Amino acid sequence: MEHNSSNFIRNIIKEDLDSGKRNHVITRFPPEPNGYLHIGHAKSIVINFDLADEFNGRTNLRFDDTNPLKEDSEYVHAIKEDVQWLGYDWDGLFFASDYFQEMYERAVLLIKKGKAYVDDLSPDEIREYRGTLTEPGKDSPYRDRSIEENLELFERMRKGEFENGEKVLRAKIDMSSPNINLRDPVIYRISHAEHHNTGDQWCIYPMYAFAHPLEDAIEDVTHSICTTEFEDQRPLYNWIVEECEMQSTPQQIEFGRLNITNAVMSKRKLKQLVDEGFVDGWDDPRMPTISGLRRRGYTPEAIRTFVRETGVSKGSGHVDSQMLDYFVREDLKMKAPRTMGILRPLKVVITNYPEGQVEMLDAEINPENPEMGTRQIPFSREIYIEREDFMENPPKKYFRLFPGNEVRLKHAYFIKCEDVIKDEDGNVVEIHCTYDPETKSGTGFTGRKVKGTLHWVEATQAVPAEFRLYEPLLSTDDPEELEEETEKTFLDQVNPNSLQVLKGFVEPNMNDVSAQDKFQFFRHGYFNVDPKDTAKDNLVFNLIVSLKSSFKL
Repeated sequence: MEHNSSNFIRNIIKEDLDSGKRNHVITRFPPEPNGYLHIGHAKSIVINFDLADEFNGRTNLRFDDTNPLKEDSEYVHAIKEDVQWLGYDWDGLFFASDYFQEMYERAVLLIKKGKAYVDDLSPDEIREYRGTLTEPGKDSPYRDRSIEENLELFERMRKGEFENGEKVLRAKIDMSSPNINLRDPVIYRISHAEHHNTGDQWCIYPMYAFAHPLEDAIEDVTHSICTTEFEDQRPLYNWIVEECEMQSTPQQIEFGRLNITNAVMSKRKLKQLVDEGFVDGWDDPRMPTISGLRRRGYTPEAIRTFVRETGVSKGSGHVDSQMLDYFVREDLKMKAPRTMGILRPLKVVITNYPEGQVEMLDAEINPENPEMGTRQIPFSREIYIEREDFMENPPKKYFRLFPGNEVRLKHAYFIKCEDVIKDEDGNVVEIHCTYDPETKSGTGFTGRKVKGTLHWVEATQAVPAEFRLYEPLLSTDDPEELEEETEKTFLDQVNPNSLQVLKGFVEPNMNDVSAQDKFQFFRHGYFNVDPKDTAKDNLVFNLIVSLKSSFKL
């Protein structure tokens, strides 16, 4: 199996099965529906689904929807789409809100056991009483309420008799514990808010730290895989499963989260970029969201390979975003048809080519994959070349077009620059050249050699296109570290050159492209047909990755 490389989580699961501690494997991917998924979530998706797949287990997709103020069904739909696009099918689809009644009953059980109490302290007071890493907390004055009083107050909370923030339910554990998570954590709060799944059925909602272990136990999850920021919460996770007397006992295992350079991995910060108009929505091709990567043209195969190659460990370092680009190139190298696109057009007139004549030339679709065959491209007296491929007064070792110099046109002929046409401001607007009919590509001509090969598009049939070129959205490798060390926020690091829009031309056969089709434009890079803005009369190509990088695996 392609993804069975060894890692410490895999070894734990294998040992559990070999020892008889477990006789089956169930994992889950548990996103909160309060934003779109990003590349960091892709790691969690791949790990959970791959491990279950390897051990013939099951993986649930479960929405941790315990906070109605931040959640939306739009996010639920987007998350489902992303998981499926990455190539995975869940075995069960669940919502935390499916279990609200059972969670409520388990909370009542804790109260009856003297393990939970209703507290009237304000959020600020609770924080103050909690203590610090070096000082123990102190008991709330409401900690010793009777079981009967707590049951009555909790029932009244459930009925909506109190305002938001007026009361909470707290677990009664240990206010002097060295682990702050065990200092009587809040497990229920009042929130008079409409829930995307349960409407106005509830006005009290379980806290994530209480709900999450219960969800895992209800679904009989065997290995609850999460990132290392939850490691300190593992004792609370185990306490809840045990004290709520759950039949199933999931095991929480933590791995290092995936961070990539020049990107933020916080849904809150990504939402800020969207809300404040720095980007064109969650699926902006500059965003590290899965929907943004998809729109830009990254492939699910490349993302899966990237995640597997970054490995599974406890460490949470930054991975160079160029590593992801490397796997995109590797994936597209054999798949993407080659074609020619002119991003900054300059017209060339071949003065000795017959007027009105158009000939069709053969061009390979992908030289690295001959099975893809050939395509026909038109050639005539007028073509477009890249503006940067001509210089009137070139430096030494400039091998492209300049007055008196000869170059090869890819798939076509040698042409020689004879004349330069300028406008009244002295700007070059047209080049006049001659061609040598003996030099047609593929004829075996060896009479002389040229050092420069230019790409081009025939002018009369060229299809207008918009090209969107991208740089990293943020100009520093680690935006969050910079935020900590300076007074600047990550928004100060938004790269003003992250998007450049150019108007040019592509070959006429590109009239038939569909959204998400991918091509390699000769000398420019890999491009994707934008699925959102492309229309029949408005072709839009997103740069996926450049052709080359200094990055080496």
